[in-house]
Amino acid sequence: MGYEFRHVCHVETRKLVWLAGIMLATILLFQSVEFPFRSFQVSISSHPMIKEQGNSSSGSWNFSTLTPNPSVTPDLITLPSRFGDANEAGERSLNNSRTGGDWVTSVNSDENVDSDNRILPRDQVENKIDEQLIPGMVQASENGSSRPEAVLISDLRTPLESNLSKDNTSSLSSQTDDFSIALETSGSLSIIHEPTGAESEKPGVVFGGSQRAKDLAAAPAVLMVADMHHLLQESRLSSHSMIPRWSMAVDQDLVYAKSQIEVALPMDNDQGLYAPVYHNLTKFQRSYELMEKMLKVYIYKEGKRPVFHTPTLEGIYASEGWFMKLLESNRNFVTKKAQNAHLFYLPFGSRNLVTALYVPNSHSSDNLVEHLKQYRDQILTIYRYWNRTGGADHFFVACHDWAPFETRNIMKNCIRALCNSDVKEGFEFGKDISLPETFVPKSRNPLRNLGGQPASRRHILAFFAGQMHGHVRPFLLKHWQDKEPDMKIFGTLRKTKGNRVYVQYMKSSKYCICPRGYEVNSPRVVEAIFYECVPVIISDGFVPPFYEILNWEAFSVFVMEKDIPNLRNILLSIPEKTYLRMQMRVKRVQQHFLWHPNPVKYDLFHMILHSIWLNRVFQFTPKP
Repeated sequence: MGYEFRHVCHVETRKLVWLAGIMLATILLFQSVEFPFRSFQVSISSHPMIKEQGNSSSGSWNFSTLTPNPSVTPDLITLPSRFGDANEAGERSLNNSRTGGDWVTSVNSDENVDSDNRILPRDQVENKIDEQLIPGMVQASENGSSRPEAVLISDLRTPLESNLSKDNTSSLSSQTDDFSIALETSGSLSIIHEPTGAESEKPGVVFGGSQRAKDLAAAPAVLMVADMHHLLQESRLSSHSMIPRWSMAVDQDLVYAKSQIEVALPMDNDQGLYAPVYHNLTKFQRSYELMEKMLKVYIYKEGKRPVFHTPTLEGIYASEGWFMKLLESNRNFVTKKAQNAHLFYLPFGSRNLVTALYVPNSHSSDNLVEHLKQYRDQILTIYRYWNRTGGADHFFVACHDWAPFETRNIMKNCIRALCNSDVKEGFEFGKDISLPETFVPKSRNPLRNLGGQPASRRHILAFFAGQMHGHVRPFLLKHWQDKEPDMKIFGTLRKTKGNRVYVQYMKSSKYCICPRGYEVNSPRVVEAIFYECVPVIISDGFVPPFYEILNWEAFSVFVMEKDIPNLRNILLSIPEKTYLRMQMRVKRVQQHFLWHPNPVKYDLFHMILHSIWLNRVFQFTPKP
């Protein structure tokens, strides 16, 4: 009996050992499959793990909450769990980690120095972060099962960016089909197409900040104005200028201004401002009021003529000259004490730079860039303010086509007011501003011939005349020159005194066609508003002036370059009452596009300065 009992106990013990072994193997196998990014030897009870959230069969990315253990993965990037919801608004770029944002980066301090123990520039450090893999991403396969993935940071996209980069054919066609209905309700028109082939592969919008921000900001070259406004808001959330190396009293002015603009209350509208032409009239009024009361600009005296301190007041590059002239003679905004300045003006003329230094037929702008670099280095040597912010509180105003290229490296952190505001050439939403290109025939009277015929006497449907610059204008003439009596589409008109024929066409047409030339910008946009003609902008990738303030779709028409063959049908499909509403709004917004020898409130000089001020306020991050 005793022997049989011992035999039975021995057998049962062996069974228990086998059972325990199987259970342990099962646990370890489960751990290694469910949590592939942790060492499977780590105890479940002692180590925080990644828990998948959401439905794995949804076919979309599920973002997990990561709790890094520095002893195991010192370089992990922690993601907030709310980022897992694809409907959450707004991404936060990596550089928010240094400005109190939601992203938290943990990088070995050893990685912030190079092989010679020199501190790496911030952008190089951020580029190293960009190349890391984010663990914890799980993508559902077609059969519903999930598989672990390691995804580059650059693969992440916000909902807006995904919408811009995916195939939106169905939504675009829907917008086109509902064209008349949209016009009835909003009084605006915007027709777009999704770029295909090589066009879609070209770099698009570029935000300020790190390479990470630039990668995330990549967008198609063709954007609706509404998309540009959304990208501006995204940039204000995700991209900030360099934190000042030391604090100054003026920093608190910017912090205060931002807080006041964000909570602005409605003001009495006694300035003739018409709410439908603005994105947010209340915030615009408040920011403009704060600019008038607070803003101080320091103008560098360095720089030799004719490139510096020599305003050009006539021709198609007059915008940069008029702004220079009016600011240098201004007593309200200009300060002689640099320590009191919120902004620093670099007073060079991009047109004068080309005229003075470009070697004809050299096909090189190296000497132009070098001239600006020497000027910048001179400023760095004499003054300390550039180094305080990396140039983020410095700005210039440039209307020549080459200005974006000439300044993209040596003055990349500056606020750039550019006529050539092209999303394909590095225009940075939230930092750069779109400068109106204005043609001023006579500087003694920039308001000569202002206005046009009333709407009831505008019998020409559409008008264009000009030289065959670029690829769009020949395409326009091919389809519409001498095709319809109400479509006055010409090449170069015969010369007349005061350009009278051209001006009368502008004053007598319902719609003025504004196609791009060699670059996206054209003085015809402002000319149309000057003569109270509704602008029809045909320029893919063009960022219209003051887009951050003005609701361009309320008083203008945007037509994609590919839709030129259908141009007349598009214009004829706009109801008469919608046209009348847009034409009235053109007259209401006209005040913002006028040069005055003595600046007046809300005129072009003040609007340019306000856009620069506003971008600085929202890009600024104070020193902790």
